[in-house]
Amino acid sequence: MKLLTANDRYIARKIAIPLIATLVIAAMLLVLDQMLRLFDFVAAEGGPVGIVFRMLANLLPEYFSVAIPLALMLGILLAFRGLATSSELDVMRAVGFSYRRLLRVPYFYAFGLIAVNLTIVGYLQPYAEYYYEQLQFDLRSGALGASIKVGQFNKLGDDITLRVEQSRDNGTDLSGIFVDVGTKKGEHFTATAQSGQFLSTADPNLLLLRLRNGTAIQQSPNFEGTRVLTFRMQDLPIDLPAMKQFRLRGGVENQENTFFELLRVANDPTYSKETRDAAFANFNFRAVELAVMLLIPLLALSLAVPPKRSSSALGVVISVVLIVTYHKVNEFGEGVAALGRVSPFVSLWLPFFAFAALIIWMYYVLAYVPGGQPIGAIEKRFEKFGKWLRRRFKFGQRDKKHEAAA
Repeated sequence: MKLLTANDRYIARKIAIPLIATLVIAAMLLVLDQMLRLFDFVAAEGGPVGIVFRMLANLLPEYFSVAIPLALMLGILLAFRGLATSSELDVMRAVGFSYRRLLRVPYFYAFGLIAVNLTIVGYLQPYAEYYYEQLQFDLRSGALGASIKVGQFNKLGDDITLRVEQSRDNGTDLSGIFVDVGTKKGEHFTATAQSGQFLSTADPNLLLLRLRNGTAIQQSPNFEGTRVLTFRMQDLPIDLPAMKQFRLRGGVENQENTFFELLRVANDPTYSKETRDAAFANFNFRAVELAVMLLIPLLALSLAVPPKRSSSALGVVISVVLIVTYHKVNEFGEGVAALGRVSPFVSLWLPFFAFAALIIWMYYVLAYVPGGQPIGAIEKRFEKFGKWLRRRFKFGQRDKKHEAAA
């Protein structure tokens, strides 16, 4: 017996298109939402534009972990809704395909995406979160060559003040330069230059600032007066300030811990009770977000089949609202459990079992109750509400016409 029949492959193709489209669109919308904020942040820190895309790449695992359950839901729902509205679903049911049998392909998708999401939230996302924070730290500290802010006076160590009017190609093309260098011996060097550039040296802790076409003023206890000179090229050695090292990954930063590391922190008595509670809450949050994906095929199928002689898309709206609301409930539950006010089994798993009971009841009504329609009553109420709104709108327009005529 074949594992997948021609009918299963047909359903698989129906699911694939909206699933992939939803996944890509949701991820891109989240990326675009962050892109403008990151451009502003990098510009304010004076960093190179390429850092924005490196930071966005480290945000992708988090975005995909949120988008995958929603994509799975809409992929299955839109596929079966299309089958239902075109009466193909009725034909499949008439030739002997039960709803339980029709769920074979959706669960293939579900188990595959659960494995992908487990890899993301259990391993990729913690490392990506750490590298994202490290990029932010390096950007603020100047380790990425981002400490020179155009149009401002920049302190390079204790002795050098630098200001540039324009900077192109990440510091390799500077113009409108002012530099002031002082030493503990009382020597002073002040210069302005038309252009210049930073050059690397064999010493990783030393940079060379090459100035071109400028004027300099030198003062020293060894000079009788102040020296003024013009130059076509002048090299200034600049000692790089010692950079602070970024912290190690994980520990009390739960978002940067993998699954097994969260359990280790939660059971390590060397950590404070608050840290252990937060780690255990985050572990259960990730687990419950994965577990709910097992229920998504049942929920999607229950909301996909509209009542007879109805083409309403209310099920699509309800599905998105339910998934987003449940995710927010889990975030709240994690926050409460992290504070130690309640056990994660109460704040996270109790809502999960309540949500599971609702989904199983909806599927049971659709699959086993003759003429059962889980969203039929909701659609009727929305239809009545829409008619009431239309009547009110028409009456309002009539009243305005009568007032205008009067």
